[in-house]
Amino acid sequence: MHALRGNDPALFLVDQRMPGMTGVDFLLEAVSRFPDARRVLLTAYAETDAAITAINKVRLDYYLIKPWDPPAERLFPVLDDLLSDWLAAYRPAYRGIQVAGHTVSAATHAVRDFLTRNGQPFRFRDVTTDPEARKLVEQRPGARLPLVVFPGGGVLTAPSDTELAGRLGLPTTASRPHYDTVIVGAGPAGLAAGVYAASEGLSALLVDARAPGGQAGTSSLIENYLGFPAGLSGGDLARRAVIQAGRFGAELLHPVEAVGLRAAGPARLLTLADGGEVSAETVILATGVTYNRLEVPGAERFEGEGLYYGAATTESSSCVSHHVFIVGGANSAGQAAVHFAKYAARVTVLVRADSLEAGMSRYLVDEIRRTSNIEVRLRTRVLALDGDRHLERIMLADDVAGTRTEERARFVFTFIGARPRTGWLCATVACDEHGFVLTGADVPRSGGRPAPWPLERDPYPLETGLPGVFAAGDVRARSVKRVASGVGEGAMAVALVHRYRAAAGGGA
Repeated sequence: MHALRGNDPALFLVDQRMPGMTGVDFLLEAVSRFPDARRVLLTAYAETDAAITAINKVRLDYYLIKPWDPPAERLFPVLDDLLSDWLAAYRPAYRGIQVAGHTVSAATHAVRDFLTRNGQPFRFRDVTTDPEARKLVEQRPGARLPLVVFPGGGVLTAPSDTELAGRLGLPTTASRPHYDTVIVGAGPAGLAAGVYAASEGLSALLVDARAPGGQAGTSSLIENYLGFPAGLSGGDLARRAVIQAGRFGAELLHPVEAVGLRAAGPARLLTLADGGEVSAETVILATGVTYNRLEVPGAERFEGEGLYYGAATTESSSCVSHHVFIVGGANSAGQAAVHFAKYAARVTVLVRADSLEAGMSRYLVDEIRRTSNIEVRLRTRVLALDGDRHLERIMLADDVAGTRTEERARFVFTFIGARPRTGWLCATVACDEHGFVLTGADVPRSGGRPAPWPLERDPYPLETGLPGVFAAGDVRARSVKRVASGVGEGAMAVALVHRYRAAAGGGA
């Protein structure tokens, strides 16, 4: 006897050929143990009279008796029907993480985004509409929202990323004081560097300020990455890469923020936000970029409460039946538009350029034009955001018609260029005027800031102004801002680490 639903099955698979037990006895025993199960399949050859007697006694809903050839006609359709009914009626009690808060709330969005980006399943409960959520809040009067309730009864109120990481058991402390290489940032470039470094025998540590995946990790679907003809999500790409890096022995710490870098003889010391330091022979900077802020009245006020930077796929279910605005004309904006069109009643893409083709790949342009509930407005700018407790209205300027309009808006997602996360780096390594890290031939040989190149040899490709420190991916000046190029540069950086280490005995 096999139960398909734990200790309370809706469907039995029964073999009557049990030693010392008749078919009638066997079925009676089964139903006495699982009284709520009303469907049974007799999977052995059975005597017809015995099977009928058993079925009448236990009042079963359905039965099959071998032989049932051909299966495609006499077995599989019945199984499909039974399993469909079972799945439709199966409502197991949820025993995972629960988040209770307001649907449109910066604090709640931060918690939901952190759990999603770190692959932690959870159920969100809106305190304004969900009785269970109100009950959780009433049990803790005065507690700040959101509440995060864990299996077993543990509760966090308005937790920070660090508090969530501690409760979830995410690693935040290095296992050793010194590594062959430390990789700062766990986006595509950093994860690729971690995989290649560890697979080639280097002791490798990755640190990321928030969650693996970087900016690419927020992409709902990457369709032009080699080897995945059906596409894959940024989250799936990050998950696979993390598993791969870990299998080779790379360590990953998150959320752990790097705030300083300095040379100490042959070592490179990375200072962390908690005051700790990690030593390494080499460092690979793969900190990526972050989306530019929308510089209009109301933007800062509604951040996380209607205005979101990046895809914020955690908000997908909240957008059902709403009008969603996407600001931007590059690939990330196109991917987001296609994704949210699956949930929202209407999606409007606001583009400052004269055409989508000016900044977006052709396959996305074609997909947007095929999607009936996506509208594109060219040469259109956001003037302001307004609302009461959350975003309610967006003011737009149409530069073609020369008009200004106000529209109702609950969700606005922006993709308007990016800036590097190098505020803590440019006092140590040379950066360009936009903060991107200079590498290779672009490193100043003399008179450079913060210091000229100190060695007689030229910097290696991807090497920064500090010998033994390399940059890969979007953070590097002149890099190609694509997932595939970031992965390639991460792998290339490891090859250059080997080259640097081999030459270290001769003065690097």
